[in-house]
Amino acid sequence: MNLFSLLIPMWVLIITILFSLIVVDARRPESSPYYISRHVFLKEEEPISQFSSMEDESSAAAKPEVRVVHHHDLNKRILIALIVSSTFLGGLLLFLSCFWIYRHRKLRDSNGKSQKEKEEASKGLSLSSAMVGFSSSRMGSSRKGSVAIFDYQTLEAATNKFGRSNVLSEGGSGIVYKALLDEKVLVAVKKVDVTTTGSDAERKFNNEVKWLSKIWHQNIIKLLGYCIHNKTRFLVYEMMQNGSLETQLHGPTQGSALTWHLRLKIAVDVARGLEYLHENCNPPVVHRDLQLCNILLDYNFSAKLSHFGIAVTSGFDNKDNIEVSETSAYVAPEYILDGKLTDKSDVYAFGVVLFELLIGRKLVEYKIPDQNQSLVKRAMPQLTDRTRLPNVVDPAIKDTMDLKHLYQVAAVAVLCVQPEPSYRPLITDVLHSLIPLVPLELGGSLRVTEPISVCSNPYDH
Repeated sequence: MNLFSLLIPMWVLIITILFSLIVVDARRPESSPYYISRHVFLKEEEPISQFSSMEDESSAAAKPEVRVVHHHDLNKRILIALIVSSTFLGGLLLFLSCFWIYRHRKLRDSNGKSQKEKEEASKGLSLSSAMVGFSSSRMGSSRKGSVAIFDYQTLEAATNKFGRSNVLSEGGSGIVYKALLDEKVLVAVKKVDVTTTGSDAERKFNNEVKWLSKIWHQNIIKLLGYCIHNKTRFLVYEMMQNGSLETQLHGPTQGSALTWHLRLKIAVDVARGLEYLHENCNPPVVHRDLQLCNILLDYNFSAKLSHFGIAVTSGFDNKDNIEVSETSAYVAPEYILDGKLTDKSDVYAFGVVLFELLIGRKLVEYKIPDQNQSLVKRAMPQLTDRTRLPNVVDPAIKDTMDLKHLYQVAAVAVLCVQPEPSYRPLITDVLHSLIPLVPLELGGSLRVTEPISVCSNPYDH
C-alpha cells in the first residue's frame, strides 16, 4: 500500500508536466498545422516571373529561413517523451519493489531471530545474560569465530570453587566441571594444568581454541570461551547433558538408554560433523582423535564432536612426529606405519565407533597397537557373517531392528576399517548410506509406523 501511495502522485506529476509541455508546444505558431500549410500554399500561389525571382533572391538574404514542422515530428517528440517517462517510472517501480522486498525479509528474519533467541533462552541455552565478568575476543577470520575471555574469579564462582560436587568427568586431558554462569546459564568448564598433564598440554590447548573458534556446526561442540590463569588453562563449552557416548555405552546403564534408532542417529550426527570438517572447511580438517569419549550427547541425544587438541589440516605427513591418542585402536594403520594422515584416517576411526555401537562392547582392551588392530580384525568375521551377526549384537538392542538394516550398517563399518585407505568410502558416502535408516523424527529419511521415543538422561546434572 505504501508503494502505490508513492507511485501514484509521481505518475500524476509526470503526466501533468508532460501534458503541459505538449500544450505549450502546440500553442507555438510554428507548431500549428494551419500556419505551416498556409506558408506552403502561399508559396504555391505566388506567380512566377523573372522579376519576382530577382526580388525573392534579393529578399532571401534579409528574411529568415522558414522551417517547416510536420505532424509526425511533433508526434515523434511526444512518443519519445512518453517512452522516457515510462522507462523512468518502470525503473523507479523496480527499485521500490526491491527495497520493499529487502525490508520485508529483513523484518521477517529479525522476528525469526528474536523468536529463536526466546526459545533458546527458555531452554537455558542463551548466553546473553551471562556476558558479565568477561570480555569478547575475536579469534580467526570467521565472523562466527567469536569466543569470550573469562576471568578466573567468574569461573571459580560458577563452579563452586571447583568443588568435587561439580565434577562431571575426569580424564588424562583434564577435569570437567559443571558451571552456572550468572545463575542462569549452565556450561561445562574443562580445567587443564599444563604442569601436570605434560609438555604438550599448552600446544593442545592453543590448537583447541584455534579450531573451535573458527568452526561452527550443529554436530561440533561449541567453545564459548577460555581462561588463562597462571599455569592453568580453562575451556568453557556448551553443556552436553547426556555426557559422552562412552559413558552411555559402557557406564552403569550399559547402553540401555540407546535404542537402535538412537544409535543410528548418533552415527549420522558424527558423520555429519566429519563431513563438515572434510568437505566444508578450507583447508580440510582431520580430527585425528575420534573415539567414544570424544563424542558428546546433548539433552536430545544429538551427538557432537569434541576434543580438537590434535586436529590438523588434511595431508599431514610426518613419519618422525607421529602422534596418537591414548587408545590407538581408533588410529588408521597407515598413520601408525608411515605417518600418513588424510580424511580416510577419520573414516577408519568412524568404522571402529560404528562397531562399538553395534556390539556394545569395547574393542579397545589393550594399548599395544598390534593387539588393538587384531581386535578389529577379529570382530570383522562376525560382522560379515549374516548367520553370526545377530548373535553378537548388543543385548540392549537385540531383535529390535530390521535385519536388512543391521546387515547394511555392519557392511558400512567393515568398509570403513579396510586396511587400504583407497578402499574406504568417503564420509559423505557413509552419511548417505546411513540417513535412509534413521527415522524422520530423528533427522533421517526413514518413515516408521511406531512412535519414536527418546529416553530421559539418567545422568541429569
